[in-house]
Amino acid sequence: MVHDSRSAEVSAAIAPLLTQFAAVAREEHITRAAARLGIPQPTLSRTMARLEADVGVPLLARTGRGVTLTRQGHTLLAHVEQALALLERGLDEVIEDVGAARGKVAFGFLHTMGPEAVPGLLRAFRVHHPGIRFQLVQASASAMLERMRAGELDLCLTAPLPDAPDLAVRALDDQQLYLVVPADHRLARRRRVRLAEAAEDVFVCMEPGYGLRRITDALFAEAGYVPKIAFEGEEAETLRGLVAAGLGVALLPAPDTPRPGTVHLTVTAPRAFRTIGLAWMPSRPETAPVRLFREFALSRQGRLLHPTPAGLPDPPR
Repeated sequence: MVHDSRSAEVSAAIAPLLTQFAAVAREEHITRAAARLGIPQPTLSRTMARLEADVGVPLLARTGRGVTLTRQGHTLLAHVEQALALLERGLDEVIEDVGAARGKVAFGFLHTMGPEAVPGLLRAFRVHHPGIRFQLVQASASAMLERMRAGELDLCLTAPLPDAPDLAVRALDDQQLYLVVPADHRLARRRRVRLAEAAEDVFVCMEPGYGLRRITDALFAEAGYVPKIAFEGEEAETLRGLVAAGLGVALLPAPDTPRPGTVHLTVTAPRAFRTIGLAWMPSRPETAPVRLFREFALSRQGRLLHPTPAGLPDPPR
């Protein structure tokens, strides 16, 4: 809805007066309303006169020692009560959000952390804090950090670990990356390979901008080549499906459940892994639920991820 400039100017001027107008309307008496509000009666009388002058129409009719609302006053009161009720609900939500018992945490994490690692972390946390609620956001590392800086997220699980002066970052766990090949691939009978052995293969990769893509690009550079990329995507499981269809090979973390048609090989050189860390804005005021969850997540250092899933080779020691 578009409001004309006159309405916008008047609403800005009278907003602080709405609670006093509502009190006068309920009491139908200036003196009683002033006592209820804890302000002098002359001050409230001047406020009501100013309100009527700002609006430009009579809102109160004086009846002896009391007042009644005019028709225009009744119209305004209906909207004022809605506005005050909406404001109270908003304040209730804000106050509840910061409470240690029933507050809320806005928590971001990588797509690949969603199926198992994050649910396990939340389940363990809520054993001791069952009332705390979560707003969960899955996004790329760069998108999460942008949203955290904008105040939309309190904490995020990310990789690679960002190096920025405005962020606090703590490493929590290392996640092994595997060379994923189709079941009929020439390397499929192996358990371990060097990344250089896949130099002639076509790869499927995460899109540029994703943290996993930056990590795999660095691994390819360390192995001494730039990969031939056939497909780029946003979901690790989609890439795994492309591998199963014979459309390429990939560097990915282990799946939570085996994917038919794929074989996961340990990469021995270079060591293929990514470090998962927790990031937050130390300069931002921290609510009780955010502090509780941050401290709990940090206490899970080295235990964030599940062991190597059954059927996959152990990472190199």
